[in-house]
Amino acid sequence: MSHPDIAPCAIIHSTAIVEPGARIGDGTEIGPYSIIGRHVRLGQGNRVGAHVVIDGHTTLGDDNQIFPFASLGASPQDLKWAGETTTLTVGDRNIIREYVTMQPGTAGGAGSTIIGNDNLFMANSHVAHDCRLGNHIHLTNSTALAGHIDIGDFAILSGLVGVHQFVRIGRLAFVSGGAMVAQDVPPFSIVQGDRARLVGLNQVGLTRQGVPGTQIADLRRAWRLLFLARGGLAERIAAADCRSSPMVQELVAFVTASRRGIVSTRQAALAT
Repeated sequence: MSHPDIAPCAIIHSTAIVEPGARIGDGTEIGPYSIIGRHVRLGQGNRVGAHVVIDGHTTLGDDNQIFPFASLGASPQDLKWAGETTTLTVGDRNIIREYVTMQPGTAGGAGSTIIGNDNLFMANSHVAHDCRLGNHIHLTNSTALAGHIDIGDFAILSGLVGVHQFVRIGRLAFVSGGAMVAQDVPPFSIVQGDRARLVGLNQVGLTRQGVPGTQIADLRRAWRLLFLARGGLAERIAAADCRSSPMVQELVAFVTASRRGIVSTRQAALAT
């Protein structure tokens, strides 16, 4: 296939459709029956499997793997969307499994959906319009994000999780399988339940990331003061705010900035 915007080292299957105007980087492979829209930009070394559709004003970085039947950049599922030009931007080294859907932003939001690097999107997971995802995030099978959601680095959302629009999920948070999340999930925390509730500090995740034990102890103390102690929110924030610990400051800042409110605590779960 000869096309001025397709790098000479790109590999395009004979049954794939690459519309004029699409840009395909060196070493990128497009599998059988896949469709690449005219405004799509693919970097180097991407592997696009069979029957994938990448459309809209969508940009992918380098070395992403997209498995069969994924759909990236199709019109957002927002009835207010009126055909305006909005974007989907995906970083590098993401793994996007079968039947994953990712959609661009809307004029009513930020106008863009942005996904970072080194994330894993398992089969049937969904990223809706105007979401912001960081790096090293795992969305497990059939997890669905509504619009305008922010997720911090290293967060893990287990299978069949549903997240309400405008929710924030903090760095290194863990959302257990089947949880319905309607309010903000603080960083370094675990939530679970049909209506998600805070159950403890994500000590396993913190340890895996090499966080020193002294910092985990500071976080445990602050977590208990913030979410288990008595008193008003301002009192608990003042008690928990430890200026010597950047991670505690991050936790406190997240709670302070919450507009939707923080997922409530199950008081029975005190073992953190």
